[in-house]
Amino acid sequence: MNDIRTRVRIGIIGDFRPENASHLATGEALQHAADALGVRVLSEWLPTDSLASGVSALDRFDGLLCSPGSPYASTDGALAAIRYARENDRVFLGTSGGFQHAVIEFARNVLGIHDAEHEETSPDSSTLFISRLSCSLVGKTGSVRISPGTRLDSILGREESVEQFWCSFGVNPKFVAPLEAGGLKVSATDGDGNVRAVELPSHRFFLGTLFIPQLSSTPTKPHPVMQAFVSAASR
Repeated sequence: MNDIRTRVRIGIIGDFRPENASHLATGEALQHAADALGVRVLSEWLPTDSLASGVSALDRFDGLLCSPGSPYASTDGALAAIRYARENDRVFLGTSGGFQHAVIEFARNVLGIHDAEHEETSPDSSTLFISRLSCSLVGKTGSVRISPGTRLDSILGREESVEQFWCSFGVNPKFVAPLEAGGLKVSATDGDGNVRAVELPSHRFFLGTLFIPQLSSTPTKPHPVMQAFVSAASR
């Protein structure tokens, strides 16, 4: 019998490693969301080094998810794919490393700060838009405050959310103002005001979270961010 459910094609920007729990959780969380929505999800990992030479193959995907797990094999490949999603109004979600690189791509190609860097790969740079956190969030669970009126607010429907993290780097506080002035909206912070999610209000769906919604998604309770992403891609 043919499966007549709507097919949603998701391209996962990242270098799959089976020992990475967040990578395994990504495919599972997409399936959780698809089952809840009654659609069929077809996901494919896109190694970052394959994207460095061109991104024309991204046309065939309904949504693009930039995965955790940086440093990527090719930073240029990851940034090129994110730029493609932003400039072509493609449904996009970046989590953890994907969130961090979405910030760098925006800084370079929208703000024109071409030397914007990530401390993990360029520790001696003077323009670190992504810098080391004062306290590591590797394996941590923490509360995030949702900015009212944002897309993330409409997705989660609550003022605070407890989320899982696996990272040691985040947005450098000294660059938050120029990012927001350029149009990248901060949609979640921690208790100290540090950025934990960003979005592009002008885009049909462009969201980045430092937390990893994949890790807390279950078959009976898909994470709302994952479900909103798949839903947007299905349209």
